[in-house]
Amino acid sequence: MRVAFGVLGPVTAWDGAGNAIPLKGPRHRAVLARLIVARRRVVPVPVLVGDLWARPPEGAVAAVRTFVAALRRALEPDRPPRAPARLLVTEGPGYALRADRGTVDAWRFEQALAPGARAPGQALGQALGALDEALALWRGPAYADFADEGWAGAERSRLGELRLHAVERRAETLLGLGRDAEAVPDLDAHVAEHPWREDAWRLLALALYRTGRQGDALAVLRRARTLLVEQLGVDPGRRLLRLEADILAHAGHLDAPPGPEDRAERVWTRTAAAYDRAVAPGARARLESTVGLLRNLAVTGGGGLAAAREHREAAIAAAEELGDAVLTARVIGAYDVPAIWTRSDDPRLAARVVAAAERTLAALPPDAHPAARARLLATVALESRGTGGVRGARAAGEAAEIARRLGDQALLAFALNGVFMQSCHRAGLAPRRDAVGAELVALAGRNGLVTYEVLGHLIRLQARAALGDFPGADRHAGAAERLAERHELPLVGVFTAWYGALRLAATGRTPASAEAMETAEAAYRDAAALLDGAGMPGLERGLLPLALLCLRVRHGRPARVGRDTGRDTDFGPYEPWARPLLLLAEDRAACAAAALRALPDPPHDLLFEALWTLAARAAIAVGDRRTMTRAHHALAPAAGELAGAGSGLLTLGPVADHLDALAAALGDTGPDRPSTQG
Repeated sequence: MRVAFGVLGPVTAWDGAGNAIPLKGPRHRAVLARLIVARRRVVPVPVLVGDLWARPPEGAVAAVRTFVAALRRALEPDRPPRAPARLLVTEGPGYALRADRGTVDAWRFEQALAPGARAPGQALGQALGALDEALALWRGPAYADFADEGWAGAERSRLGELRLHAVERRAETLLGLGRDAEAVPDLDAHVAEHPWREDAWRLLALALYRTGRQGDALAVLRRARTLLVEQLGVDPGRRLLRLEADILAHAGHLDAPPGPEDRAERVWTRTAAAYDRAVAPGARARLESTVGLLRNLAVTGGGGLAAAREHREAAIAAAEELGDAVLTARVIGAYDVPAIWTRSDDPRLAARVVAAAERTLAALPPDAHPAARARLLATVALESRGTGGVRGARAAGEAAEIARRLGDQALLAFALNGVFMQSCHRAGLAPRRDAVGAELVALAGRNGLVTYEVLGHLIRLQARAALGDFPGADRHAGAAERLAERHELPLVGVFTAWYGALRLAATGRTPASAEAMETAEAAYRDAAALLDGAGMPGLERGLLPLALLCLRVRHGRPARVGRDTGRDTDFGPYEPWARPLLLLAEDRAACAAAALRALPDPPHDLLFEALWTLAARAAIAVGDRRTMTRAHHALAPAAGELAGAGSGLLTLGPVADHLDALAAALGDTGPDRPSTQG
């Protein structure tokens, strides 16, 4: 029977049929592992005793002989009594395992990677297959169940280094085959787990460049330089520096060789299979790679966005279970998906992410890299959107401060997204958001951070619309759409379509003709259709009826129930602020007044001014002095803006007009006269 041995993972043995051979207890496996480390050489019994016990007990030598006898019975069950062992032999002062070279996975792995293992003229495809087979031998860290044993340390390190080299050789082979995109996920995980591997950084940057991601390639090289300098105190080598210069110069020798035209259809399957072969199940790199995948999945919208949210929570939980705060910080902070809407799609999930980020912040060791803290703080700021309180704003500010101090532009973009999310604590902050958007556009453009460049343009679109600068908003809408088309970002079109409807609603005459109203309503309905299945419930629910209500109020038309069941009548989270006007449209003034008395302040998000304006219109209609006063106080800082247009979605016209109406109504009732709110 031919027995095979595995040490690239937990130590094990298999019989000729591939079935695991029971090896009894840990010391039996330790004897076997120690003999495999010796590579067919004799290990004296006293050495075995010293390696098995820190303080050998009485009878240790006899125990070793017992372990060896049990192993012999397990490995050669058909050996006749008193016949000499052929596999685990006694020789001189000790024992040796006379395993054939092809029966130990570590030895086969070494042989596959040995210089000259690739035959002259061997095709790259064949070389890739050989590397895949070699990497598939790994089931986990070498000698995984003996990680703390001194006798295994050197061998574990040597094999681990060979595996890292094999991963890089495989990536280089993929690049040689023109399959650049397939190399990116493995390399991304590889450098995350082993940031000192300069050649891995070089290959990752080259692969990104060849797939048209020049900005990401440059960002990778800058990240490599930062890690090497700050964590290891060494400057990048010449090859990294030369690659950066070549990328900036678009050097021709960097171009990829041509690949098969149908490669795109096979990328996902091959990449997933390669990753499963290269990265052991349970490896921590899988968690970080998963978050990178989820980050890309989220910008596809629809089911991808919803799935990214669901699996992100699972990844965070898995990281926390490992008890490694630094790893958990990386897993939480790596999900730097740009966000434009200030209401969460899943508030309960957002609260759980914030709680995990806060726990991880508290658990970070003092020597943790400041960037890890900044990413956790930015996450707190983003996921605290619309919840009120000061924690989110403070977290955003601290994250941005750390990013500026580090000079980390990608981190700063993430932090500025948090600053934007926390910039709705009062009305009239469109200029401040415009400045955030401008900084994002500039830094993202310089550093190839495409999704953040798009975010910056969308923020500026909103801010310029709020300030009544529609030509400026148009320019940013166009820039965002061009980037989205070039980089396949479908969700951008949802926001620019809504802006187009807002543009129609805001620039027409007041009051609008019936035809103009129908045109604007149709534009809103078309934009709302784009939200179906887009994966953004925090934006979708209630938005169409709110937009149609605002359109009618702006043009002096009474509120009415829409013609489409459900879509036009479900105001979702905006119902409290719509209800008084809807009741007035039904001539139920007393009920409208009662609804106003119970009305809370709107949430501090991009629709803050719009919701206060709706409340103000209803309060004027019923003479509710208290609500009018509250609305006037809330809206006064936005006197130079268009109500609601800062959302980029809808508007009720100039805030100044509504302030004038409030002032007139408050003046008419007088400070000492009772209101008519009942």
